[in-house]
Amino acid sequence: MTETPLDPRLHAFRYDLADARLRGLVDAFHFADGEELVVRDAVVDMRTQPTPRAGLGTQLLHGDRVRMFQADEGWAWVQAERDGYVGYVAQRALDKPSGTATGTHRIAAARTFVFDEPDFKRPAADCLSMGSLVSVLETVENRHVAYARLDDDHYCPARHVRPVGDHAPDFVTAAETLLRTPYLWGGTSAFGIDCSGLVQLAMLMAGRAVPRDSDMQETQLGEPVDPANGLQRGDLVFWAGHVGIMRNADTLLHANADAMAVSSEPLGDAIDRIAALYGNPTSHRRP
Repeated sequence: MTETPLDPRLHAFRYDLADARLRGLVDAFHFADGEELVVRDAVVDMRTQPTPRAGLGTQLLHGDRVRMFQADEGWAWVQAERDGYVGYVAQRALDKPSGTATGTHRIAAARTFVFDEPDFKRPAADCLSMGSLVSVLETVENRHVAYARLDDDHYCPARHVRPVGDHAPDFVTAAETLLRTPYLWGGTSAFGIDCSGLVQLAMLMAGRAVPRDSDMQETQLGEPVDPANGLQRGDLVFWAGHVGIMRNADTLLHANADAMAVSSEPLGDAIDRIAALYGNPTSHRRP
């Protein structure tokens, strides 16, 4: 057994079942290699327990890969490949990878509709969030609009996708795209997002994989910076259980429950308001 307890958010283990890669590190009745699957729904809630009333730990986006260790009564116990998060998702939202399911492009717009035909006048078949991973087979044009044909025979506006290796030059700009997105505890998408989800999604669009929760981000992202020497665009401000992104030396962008949205406000105003409940900032870091 390891002397340092493993974080159950990032390691798949229970008393009855555990990831085979943890053999020798945890005790469990059974160990499993798991099965690689891909998320087919637009957004999938990952719960802390296999019930719809359980807390929302995080969310997975269309195209995300997971490793499934168990499926029972419609729930799959999985670990996300992108950030290692562990939890329960609806099994119906997962599928076996096929064809070009590794993904060639990500959705770069905050949100985009997909259609059964390359025609914006037809009913939308679904709506995908920024960060979703899709596989583009070709580009076709109709009514002077270019569409990306996806490997599931849906179409989305070609200007809304970006090759996976073509990253946004500035993660703050990606975060600014999500201004006024509704706040959702555990949310990671442009349909609803929390503070650390905003940091994670914005950095994903800039080509950087970062941890999911703010406590993980505070210990793993960048280097400490002294605010007395001045903050700059892209610096992160952490509180106990909260994180925000500096747009410039004085303005904070963050998903917060006060606005119930991604909002922008003077850093001093945010510090004064948050202090009443959670105290002053715990650190400032420059990623």
